[in-house]
Amino acid sequence: MAEIIVPELAESITEGEIVRWVKQVGDHVEKGEFIVELETDKVNAEIISEEAGVLTEILANEGDVVEVGAVIAKVEAGAAAPAPKEAPKAEEPKQEAPKAEAKPVAAPVVEETSSNERVIASPAARKLAREKGIDLAAVSPVDPQGRVRVQDVAAYGNAPVALTAAPQQAAPKAAPAVKAVDESRVDAVKMTRRQQTAAKRLLEVSQTTAMLTTFNEIDMTNVMALRKRKKDAFQEAHDGTRLGFMSFFTKAVTAALRKYPAVNAKIVGDEIHYNKFFDIGVAVSTPDGLVVPNVRDTDRKNFAEIEASIADLATKARNKKLSLQDLEGGSFTITNGGVFGSLMSTPIINGDQAAILGMHNIVKRPIAVGDEIQLRPMMYVALSYDHRLINGKESVGFLKMVKDLIENPEDLLLEA
Repeated sequence: MAEIIVPELAESITEGEIVRWVKQVGDHVEKGEFIVELETDKVNAEIISEEAGVLTEILANEGDVVEVGAVIAKVEAGAAAPAPKEAPKAEEPKQEAPKAEAKPVAAPVVEETSSNERVIASPAARKLAREKGIDLAAVSPVDPQGRVRVQDVAAYGNAPVALTAAPQQAAPKAAPAVKAVDESRVDAVKMTRRQQTAAKRLLEVSQTTAMLTTFNEIDMTNVMALRKRKKDAFQEAHDGTRLGFMSFFTKAVTAALRKYPAVNAKIVGDEIHYNKFFDIGVAVSTPDGLVVPNVRDTDRKNFAEIEASIADLATKARNKKLSLQDLEGGSFTITNGGVFGSLMSTPIINGDQAAILGMHNIVKRPIAVGDEIQLRPMMYVALSYDHRLINGKESVGFLKMVKDLIENPEDLLLEA
């Protein structure tokens, strides 16, 4: 019998939530076949079977939170797929088949002194029951197999409490009251694990950094003209890779990071670590929220390589195929709210980085050019930064250098 175990995906990931079982009890699985999808704080992982055989037990339901190392299923290694049943022959008398002994599907019952331990329940349900002081034996499961899930415990915890408790039994500490939702006026949807993690980390950043934002505006006339002249030849020369604005901004940021190394640094304890690499995170919007995969070594990549990397990461993000390696270790982030029409914003620093650049919508505005007023395509840009690391002179200088390089793309090519 082979066990399906939640693998160790990364040092920072200790648990995940089961999204869906691709295989069910009784299904035949091949070695290396994808059988269950697990959602973690960062990526969705496809857990495979290490053995060929038949899936005999599923020990965690969809929606359960399972820890790394937990056994979530069992496969009878080497077992063949069940043969199809033959129809009974007409001339043979019908005989009553002997009753087969049913095999349990859920986790085996563990006999111990605690009533909670004798109940078949998911790890997340046990954890919630301990936190709320609920006896799992008193919870009525919805699962027809009798397995108590976290939803059952939560529903029980919100149910009215009977007034006939044993006289000498201390009442469990009441959970904070949750106001009932009027379903005719509100749709209450539970946040996904990734949304909860993002919300927690964004709040941590705002509470643990001295974050400030400085603004500037960029005249996009010259870079738009250059892109218009070169985009067709560029696409033809680089196997269909399109020339966008992100490669210009990525190259401009990389050049500015060289000149202002504090913007490419981070605080670790009582030390400042100045990164010698340039891994630029590019924020990508997906149906499940914002993710920030990294374009590696932008100082060594040309425009075509950067554009190809961004396109590849965006596709993987939308198809939920990003790996942990794609998401970890960035030194600076660029986010483009302009694609959604944002005119100006104050982006929040990503993770333990020191700064983030926000791009915005390109809008024609009247601008003084010499002694004339001209309509020019203008973009507001914002640099949010950690003031513990970066002073005002460095932040303004960094953003001014990005502006100058974008407004003079020939200089940007020389920098690259």
